[in-house]
Amino acid sequence: MPLPSQDLNQTVLLMSSERILVINPNSSVRVTDAIDTALSPLRLRSPFAIEVIGLPTAPAGVSLQSDADVTAPLVQAAMLANQAAAYAIACFSDPGVLGARENSPTTPIRGIGESAILRALTQADQFGIIALSHKSVLRQRRLVRTMGICERYAGSYPIETSAEGATDGSLLSRMIDAAHQLRIMGADTIIMGCAGMAHFQSSLEKHCGRPVIEPTKAAVALLIGDLLLAE
Repeated sequence: MPLPSQDLNQTVLLMSSERILVINPNSSVRVTDAIDTALSPLRLRSPFAIEVIGLPTAPAGVSLQSDADVTAPLVQAAMLANQAAAYAIACFSDPGVLGARENSPTTPIRGIGESAILRALTQADQFGIIALSHKSVLRQRRLVRTMGICERYAGSYPIETSAEGATDGSLLSRMIDAAHQLRIMGADTIIMGCAGMAHFQSSLEKHCGRPVIEPTKAAVALLIGDLLLAE
């Protein structure tokens, strides 16, 4: 027997108030699936449901600042169409995050780039970021400068691939080399600069002997805390 419309609306509101929505702001199904898999351990411990969606009309990856500019309004539209208690934007460039916070100032909204850096600041003195490409390095430098923490930033090192390419396990040797280079540059903690890199976390930690931060998990963990503190 179908629910009356009032009961159905209440059910939808209850479900949205108990879930964290993670938005992959590109159209790659492989990246969305990689994010979903990476969050499985958090689902076992989270008091809130964690769901992941992609944006089929978005670029295949956010390789350029122009990609981030195109993606930002798509992210905000997806948030309006998918009500949730909190949102994570699963791209290291954090497209659409600032505008979304303006539109919904009381809703917890986290970008994975900002979240990963905030976690790194609690892990060690200096952090470094494994970047997808040299162009990604430029955006990461801007993010660090905007956050006002340049003195804690050892630098970024690119592996020259795409967001979808980062889901390929054969790139582990490039990831290990990048982590090694960042350690030489002074990094005590390594941040993976793309959500598609999530599957490398445990292997990287074993090889480099330093904490390795997976940015989407860092963002979702912060959102769990945001929601618990609001109760």
